[in-house]
Amino acid sequence: MDVVITFLPLLIGWTLDLLFGDPARLPHPIVWFGKMIGFCERRFNHGNYRRLKGGLTSIMLIAGVFGATWILLKIISGYVWLDVAVQAVLVFYCLAGTTLIKEVRLVFRAVDVSLEAGRRQVGRIVGRDTANLSAHEIRTAALETLAENLSDGVIAPLFWYAILGVPGMVAYKMVNTLDSMIGYRNERYGEYGFVAAKIDDYANYVPARLTAFLMVVAAGRPSLLAFVNMFGRKHASPNSGYPEAALAGILDCRFGGTHDYFGESVYKPYIGVHQRDFIYADVERAISVNRKAEVLMIALALGVRLLFLL
Repeated sequence: MDVVITFLPLLIGWTLDLLFGDPARLPHPIVWFGKMIGFCERRFNHGNYRRLKGGLTSIMLIAGVFGATWILLKIISGYVWLDVAVQAVLVFYCLAGTTLIKEVRLVFRAVDVSLEAGRRQVGRIVGRDTANLSAHEIRTAALETLAENLSDGVIAPLFWYAILGVPGMVAYKMVNTLDSMIGYRNERYGEYGFVAAKIDDYANYVPARLTAFLMVVAAGRPSLLAFVNMFGRKHASPNSGYPEAALAGILDCRFGGTHDYFGESVYKPYIGVHQRDFIYADVERAISVNRKAEVLMIALALGVRLLFLL
């Protein structure tokens, strides 16, 4: 019975994500994380020692949400079903697989209607400038984001759940939110967000490679591991290239090239070799691989947690 109770929060939280995706009409911890990060950034991102101030702030926020979650779960641990419910809700909030899948499907449908509709839709999920994207570039951006999100939004949270339980999962979401808000190499955030970006790199190092491994296994293509190893390291990010390379190998396509960010052109090395147009069947195949990899990671996370109980 103890084993079943231990596994229930993850299974319930994951099922809720499959059914509902991000709860747009409910309060979301990530919004609160963003407000905390924004408050600290306005308070400390000026003057001297910005890297030190940003680093200490990032570490305190990550440790703070880990500690707060751990204390909360400790307080309610004597109330079994309340404990299960709270943990399940936190797992639900920490997983972000279903919403992105829905958004990517909408991108492919929108671009079939018109370029403008496709550009507006893909602009909801990517950081690059979308005003001048071609139909092929719109579809490519959506697929690249789908691969990256499998790592950041699903596999990495589950990895940290396996290692540190729900508090670790919540702390990872703070890491990821910090990087998405202040982890940029520009004048405003280059110093203040330096440590946050590095922590995110380290936190995703294993999950990104694990994501690529699970993807090729899910696709029944373990022979692609050499392809992933060759192209994954070409990305400017130390991690994002691995899931992208896995999907490029599975779809026999090519990602990368020159993209515009905030009015500046940024060249990204090509991942894959076969330049080809995408059709709707490609996004469905990619989604199928994502879902299968997700199931494999759920099983792996449960297995690791079981070891901690033995």
